[in-house]
Amino acid sequence: MATFDLIPTPTSISADWFNQCFAEQGLAARVASFTQVQIGTGQIGQCWRYEFEFSATDERVPASLVGKFSSADATSRATGVQLQNFLKEVRFYQELQSQLSIRTPRCFFAEIIDEGPDFFLLLEDLAPAEQGNQLLGCSARVARSALSQLVGLHAPSWCDESLRRHSWLLDESRTDRNATLALYRAQLPAFMDYYSEHLASDEMAIIERLGEADSTPLNAEFPDVFALIHVDYRLDNLLIFESEHRCEVAAVDWQSVTLGAPLNDVAYFLGAGLIPGERKAVEKELVRSYYDALLAKGVSHFSWQDCWTAYRRGVYAGFAVTVIASCLVQHTERGDQMFTTMARRHARHALDLGAEEFLLP
Repeated sequence: MATFDLIPTPTSISADWFNQCFAEQGLAARVASFTQVQIGTGQIGQCWRYEFEFSATDERVPASLVGKFSSADATSRATGVQLQNFLKEVRFYQELQSQLSIRTPRCFFAEIIDEGPDFFLLLEDLAPAEQGNQLLGCSARVARSALSQLVGLHAPSWCDESLRRHSWLLDESRTDRNATLALYRAQLPAFMDYYSEHLASDEMAIIERLGEADSTPLNAEFPDVFALIHVDYRLDNLLIFESEHRCEVAAVDWQSVTLGAPLNDVAYFLGAGLIPGERKAVEKELVRSYYDALLAKGVSHFSWQDCWTAYRRGVYAGFAVTVIASCLVQHTERGDQMFTTMARRHARHALDLGAEEFLLP
């Protein structure tokens, strides 16, 4: 990882900056010029694709890379600092990426000033992979590939006590287990005012019931079974390679990574990414495939029944992300559509799986 500490902006980045960055890492590539175009649909960050013309090449430096900065929107930038989104993503690439087998882009530069909002990531361009579309959902084939990559995140970190020393990942001395539920409750009135007209009555009821309950998966004690979790593992944060003969995904946007219940990632992805009717037909088989892959990677003392129960409890992870994030970032037309879709799918997921039993007075 580079120690080069000059953090550019979308307007200040230059060929000289790239050349200094590459030289710092012992790369011989020399950029003569480049073009840039903004890509992606991020709410907290903004991404740009850089395509290079080289005066000197190095096979280790591709013809295009992707740069990531904090959002230009002041509210989103403040949220990124408050939730440590920028810090977590930079530290993920600096300290954790090399320990995992989940497919992620190679990182050429990762630095941050304090906890942000000033940071910069320079990452492998995974084109022609296409960003998933949260609104359209995905096929069972794509979902199976996405869950297989989650095994590459969860299995290497399964109940690894050494990870708890990373205070940026989870500062247990300062963690209030009721914080997420309290934030959910605080944002719930604004969420309901803005989105309720698009929700069915039973969907609204269970979203509100989570806020009313005193004992929920959102304020549970730190789990006995834990791993690194992405937290926001959904289609918009996946790049998908799909052809007749293969289907692979790579995960990006590591702004929420933490330690927690691994099945939360699984439930969040399937609940958000599959159309409810299609999900119901395939989800048990998909979760079982994920479980079998965990065992094949050496995870032990974890029964299928424990896995399925954890999966059902995990449906509420989607409620937290949807309600809290939708009220803390800038409203956009696509963002509003995305959060509405997620709210409906996660609520329906909880109802379909009878997860009300995990909400206690």
